[in-house]
Amino acid sequence: MGCCFSKKSKRKSEKELRPTSAGTENTTNNNAEAEPKKYSWDTREKVDPNDYTLKGAKDATIGRLPGKLNGQQLVIQDCENCDIYVFDHSATISIDDCVNCRVVLGPIKGSVFIRNCKDMKCVVACQQFRARDCKKAEVFLCCSTQPIIESSTGMKFGCYQYYYPELAFHFKDAGLSIFNNNWSNVHDFTPVSGETNWSLLPEDTAVLDYVPAPDQESEFKGIRVSADGSRSIVPLTRGGRRKDSDESCLFVFFCGDYTTANARKLIDEAMGKGFVLIQTKEVSMRPEDANRVFQGSAEDFTELITKGPVVALELNGDGVVEACRNIADEVFSGTKVFVSESKNTSGRDVDNFFNFADMQMGL
Repeated sequence: MGCCFSKKSKRKSEKELRPTSAGTENTTNNNAEAEPKKYSWDTREKVDPNDYTLKGAKDATIGRLPGKLNGQQLVIQDCENCDIYVFDHSATISIDDCVNCRVVLGPIKGSVFIRNCKDMKCVVACQQFRARDCKKAEVFLCCSTQPIIESSTGMKFGCYQYYYPELAFHFKDAGLSIFNNNWSNVHDFTPVSGETNWSLLPEDTAVLDYVPAPDQESEFKGIRVSADGSRSIVPLTRGGRRKDSDESCLFVFFCGDYTTANARKLIDEAMGKGFVLIQTKEVSMRPEDANRVFQGSAEDFTELITKGPVVALELNGDGVVEACRNIADEVFSGTKVFVSESKNTSGRDVDNFFNFADMQMGL
């Protein structure tokens, strides 16, 4: 006799055979537990150390084109008689055991450390510069902090003067200000009594006489470089060299869309009239700092200070205060600026601002 199933029994059987939601979750969990856990470093693009190392080259032109480092660190080691061009921004760069090399380094967010090198010629823009156990080097430098040498001799420094098309973007990517350059304020950790381990290069020194433009046969032939002062990203400053005149003028631009362009325009105008740029700084200020720096004019600038960093320039030469005030009226009439009022107060203005800026920057 055959067996019969009611519709109700059939539906129940199908339901019993169907997996429950809890069973589904358990199955999913079991599968998930079976898969190895992935970490962020597992999915990160693999880095070839060779891409960030220049080592053992001799009588060669080597380096990195724009976009090849893109903020990574770089190691340069054991190179002899080489032209080395790094046309990119980086995190840090170390140069070890190199001899008779010409080196151009794009903006470095952190430090450049040169160790146990001799007969070097360098163009460097960085946050921190340090040389140890080096002999004879000429360095055209833009450094946000105080450059340091240690157990080194024959070191000579000049103001950074350089240009290539991507350089302004690389300065920004590296977080460096073109106005914060302490190239001549060198600290020697190991001074020797009666000897001078470092000095400043002559003011008329030509950068390309020391570090030539890339050879037209090299991979860098397409990079258009210039060391002309009028094209340099970093303003040419006299730094710690002796001033020609007892008269200096403080000129301050406040944060705005055209601050950098205005500062460059002032430099062109002032230098065109025969004046000299001594130093520049870009620094943030608080409203309470205004009284210390601007004194009687503080109320005029308190609100402007809150909008962002200010850019200050010290210009030098007989008659510079009157000339700068005329430039402010004629060229920057629609822009709020601070300019020293007279020759009698300008020296105090310069000291007040740059002493404040150095303290802010820990110099």
